[in-house]
Amino acid sequence: MPRFVVQEHHARRLHWDLRLEMDGVLKSWAVPKGIPERKGEKRLAIQTEDHDISYIDFEGTIPEGMYGAGEVKIWDSGDYELLRRDENIISFIANGSRMRGKYVLVRSKTGWILMKVS
Repeated sequence: MPRFVVQEHHARRLHWDLRLEMDGVLKSWAVPKGIPERKGEKRLAIQTEDHDISYIDFEGTIPEGMYGAGEVKIWDSGDYELLRRDENIISFIANGSRMRGKYVLVRSKTGWILMKVS
């Protein structure tokens, strides 16, 4: 099964990076207010550049002057089952220790919305 990671990123502004293993890379979204943990919760998710698969285990400090400078730690990780993927919707079942259950990413005018479905 493909893997996911959520990295708590203390950069210029605290946010969480959701990364899903797809197409040989980590598809990535910055989630400023954290991963929704209760059914029905929604969060803005801003798609960012793809990352190399090797980044799935990264924890540490990105030096000042570098893109994303700041502390990064793994908030959760695991595998997931992809249920649907098209240009406007990605739905999946996450099997992590904190991120568990069905989630959906829906494209909106301002980016994406990450929602916990069940």
